[in-house]
Amino acid sequence: MKSLPKDGTRRLFVMGFLTNLLNPKIALLYLSLLPQFISADHGSVLAQSLMLGFVQIVISVSINGLIAMSAGTIAVFLARRPTWLSIQRYLMGLVLAGLAVRIATEAQR
Repeated sequence: MKSLPKDGTRRLFVMGFLTNLLNPKIALLYLSLLPQFISADHGSVLAQSLMLGFVQIVISVSINGLIAMSAGTIAVFLARRPTWLSIQRYLMGLVLAGLAVRIATEAQR
């Protein structure tokens, strides 16, 4: 597998970062969810908001990092074992075909 040049990796990272930063869904999540856990009796509302946002970001980055590392490990495993890759493709084809049949039969009911 070919790796991206550093310049290409940096460009993709910045593009992904800006896409996530400018995502209005995240702002709506923070504006609707976080106020439920903030109490003016417990100190600065801004400090509490920043702390809750920071905790959420740390947890999200950790989980996404674990998912990315796991996906990379699985990809390397499958790339080194063509038989497993064929089995995985066959099973995914069966799953997708089964879902298509289920959707088709649900529409008829």
